[in-house]
Formats: sequence, C-alpha cells, structure tokens
Amino acid sequence: MESFTAGLISLDEALNTMLARLTPITQRQRVALGAAAGLITAIPVISPVNVPPFANAAMDGYAVRIADLAANDTLYIAGKAFAGNPWHGEWPPGSCIRIMTGAPLPSGADAVVMQEEVQPQGNAVRFTAPVKSGQHIRLPGEDIRLGDRVLNSGVKLGAAELPLLASLGISDVEVLRPLKVALFSTGDELCLPGQPLAEGQIYDTNRLTVSLMLNKLGCAVIDLGIIRDDPDALRNAFLRADSEADVVISTGGVSVGEADYTKAMLEELGEITFWKLAIKPGKPFAFGRLQHSWFCGLPGNPVSAAVTFYQLVQPLLAKLSGQQGAALPQRLRVRTLSPLKKSAGRLDFQRGILTRNEQGELEVRSTGAQGSHIFSSFSQANCFIVLECQRSHVQPGEWVEVEPFNRLLEG
Repeated sequence: MESFTAGLISLDEALNTMLARLTPITQRQRVALGAAAGLITAIPVISPVNVPPFANAAMDGYAVRIADLAANDTLYIAGKAFAGNPWHGEWPPGSCIRIMTGAPLPSGADAVVMQEEVQPQGNAVRFTAPVKSGQHIRLPGEDIRLGDRVLNSGVKLGAAELPLLASLGISDVEVLRPLKVALFSTGDELCLPGQPLAEGQIYDTNRLTVSLMLNKLGCAVIDLGIIRDDPDALRNAFLRADSEADVVISTGGVSVGEADYTKAMLEELGEITFWKLAIKPGKPFAFGRLQHSWFCGLPGNPVSAAVTFYQLVQPLLAKLSGQQGAALPQRLRVRTLSPLKKSAGRLDFQRGILTRNEQGELEVRSTGAQGSHIFSSFSQANCFIVLECQRSHVQPGEWVEVEPFNRLLEG
C-alpha cells in the first residue's frame, strides 16, 4: 500500500497518471436500440443492407428515358410513382412517369427531371433544360453499402448513431455493460433536502450533482447515501461499495480536518496515488485503488466537487467504459469583459458567460463571486474561464482561455 505524498500535482499529471492505470471493461451485452442510449459499442457494426436499398428519385419531377427525349422534347405522362407506391404499369415509348422524392425508379429510367424544368401541357410536359443521364437519381448503396462498417467499437451511442442503426433495420446492438458507480457523501454536517437543518448543518447537494452527471454519462449509480463521521460506518460503506462497483466516488472527507476519516480508511483498505492537485477549486482530490474498484474522492465544497468531477472523473469514466476517441475539451481564446481575481500558483477554473458581441466576436464575463461554496455560479455559466497556473489578476480586455461546457453541465 502507498502512503499519501505531500505536494501538489498538475491537472495534466493527474490525468495522465489516472488514465495510464486504467483498463477498459470488456463484458458485453445485447440490448434493444431503445435501451442503448449512452452505451458503448462492443464490436463494429456492419450494415446488413444497402442504403438506399433501391434506385429512387432525389426530388419531385419526372422519370424519363433519354432515348425518348432525343426524339421529342414533349412527353405525355403515363403514370405516377410515389414513395411506398411505385409505378408497376406499362411504360409506353414517348412517355414519362410523374415521380415523387424517394419513390423507386421505374425500370428503364435514365434520369429524373425536376418539376421546375418542365412546362405542363395538359396530360403532357415539355422539357425546358438539357437532361443528363443519371441526374437526380439515388443509386442503391450510394449512402451505405451492404457490408460497410457503419460504427467502430468503442462508440458512444446517441441521437446521431441510434437512428442510423434503425435506418439499417437493426433492432438491437452489442454493447459494453454500463459502469457501476457507488456514490456516498461523508460528514455529520450533512442533511437530506426536505428535512429541517439542525445547528451547524447544511444540505447534501454534492451527491445529487454527481448522481445527475453519472446518469448523463450512462453509468448505473449505486447511491449509498450520507455516511456519518464514524470509522466503522465509513469502513462498511467502502467495503460494500468496493464489492458492488467498478468505481467508488465519495464527496467530502479528503481534506485535512481532524474528523476527515476518508484518507485514513483508504490507507487501510487500498492504495492512494495522489490526493492534492494544483487547481482551484478542487485542491483536495484523491485517486486510488481499492481491492476491486477504483476510487475518486471529491472535495466537500459543491463547486470543487463539480469541477473535479468534470475535469478528472469524466475522462476516467470515458476510458474505463471502453469509449474510444472521447472529445477533448475545446479551448477558445477570447477577451474578458470582467476583471478576474487570481493568485499565482494553481490552475484556476472560474465560471464564465461566453457571448458573441455585435461584431460577431466571442467574449466572456465572470458570473461574479467565485467561492467554492457558490454553486449558483453554475446555473448562470456556460463555460470555464481557464487561468494559467502562474497567472495573477486579469484586467478587462485581456485575452483568456475559455472552455465551453459540454453536455454534462448543460441544462
């Protein structure tokens, strides 16, 4: 077992250390498309059909044979073809077929002429523009061919991927099982929302915050509630969580208070890799290994817990879940409209509001007070203002980096 080490480590070092130790899960299950949102493909998905499955019209107009137009620029209408109701009748020479977008192409048709390029003449139409063979025709397999790989393994399934699979007639998909994450809060000062607060108590918001973010990430949450500041109760919580989950997340109890038992319990039950980060908010963040699971100890302050989950736990869960190529945070360089208070020494994630001015330029302003207890800042913000470790106070008009929130912190 490893003891705690003194000193702060950078966010990049912490991330690299965590991710290097993780091995993605491999257990698979087959689920219906309707239950697959947020899950990760276990194997590549191969198309069982051509898309489109047949040649069809790319727009409303008239299906023609080039040979008929070579003899006459006016053709009478022999019939109509609709999506779901194709033309099956006799197609006499010197005629065309009225056709709607998506309708199967009548046998022998060389082209589709859009309706804007004809002039109706009773039961006939005169073609007013040159016609090229193959124009406005969607060929079989033009989008996806039978046997094409449409999704790789390690792809998170969402609103872009699931309709694609449905369009191929696929009703279920083989995925990696969801991660199981055990979650609990620690501290005698915590009280459940809806209950009266005793003297010195506060409501437990961290567990709700983390649980909501875990749900957005497709994890199966095991909520163990509030664990009091008692070594036996905390030990039992850790043992249960370790036996049931892939990842154990606690909030609170990883700072330096006399009643913070979490660190001591982790030294007893597992190994700790690091527990102090050179970031603000979020300095007291612990990462380590229990007997059967990984452990992340989030700070007790609500903003600190949300920031460390977003910056550290989110990529940890992405890798452990088997997701490949998870998008890295996007950073933009913009001017700030607000003065920003900062002391040099730690990477600072302040909450900001990113907007576009009348000239079309992006700019950012602070949400106001940035204390680690002021969670209301998240309800106003749409980005982090990321201030470098050695930077100090920032004046209006200076360039800063911003990181727009991803869907985890969006409404």
